[in-house]
Amino acid sequence: MKNILKAEHITREFKIGDGSTVYALKDVNLEVNEGELVCLRGRSGSGKTTLINILGALDRQSSGNVYFNEKSIDGLSDSQRDKLRRKDFSFVFQSVALISTMTAFENVEFSLRLSGYPISKRSERAKECLARVGLAKRMHHRPGELSGGEQQRVAIARAVAHKPSVIFADEPTAALDTATGTAVVRLFRELVRDDGITVVMTTHDEAMMELADLVYTLEDGEITDVKRNSISS
Repeated sequence: MKNILKAEHITREFKIGDGSTVYALKDVNLEVNEGELVCLRGRSGSGKTTLINILGALDRQSSGNVYFNEKSIDGLSDSQRDKLRRKDFSFVFQSVALISTMTAFENVEFSLRLSGYPISKRSERAKECLARVGLAKRMHHRPGELSGGEQQRVAIARAVAHKPSVIFADEPTAALDTATGTAVVRLFRELVRDDGITVVMTTHDEAMMELADLVYTLEDGEITDVKRNSISS
């Protein structure tokens, strides 16, 4: 199985007011294989969001190296990292971050514009992605007219629209009830199985972890456990 993401000896430190150093991550090593759903688990403050931001090129580590498709992303300029996020990566956040004045269709279509997706194919692709997440009949509704679970599905449709290699999802089920959250993670599993997309997700929900191929446990900025599940697609 091909390795798509790799972190080697990642440390992220912050200086605080009294001049002392706080470590959000300490000597973290992990590997993510192509076409897998990987969970980063841990309590609030464990470092999982900092790690997913570094893997997704949203933040830079203090030391260590991050590789995407066996190439280091650490030497990339800000514009090159921005291009990487637009083309190869995609993000789903707990807050969904949809544009409230746009319909579900317009939110997805707008993301395609930002990624440089061919103009002639944007409308068809947006409709296809919304249908994929079960929202074909709700595509002309604005976020305020949708339930929390529907909003998160729009966010997922937006994330997959430009056909990224990796989706990073930071606590995507935290604001949802268990049944709706499980449905969202099962949708991620379908994307992994059917589209070969790699998903890296943070969570503290035990039920969601059972649906992952691989679970990394973080505590106080360090990986304390690695567990591989047997998943039948």
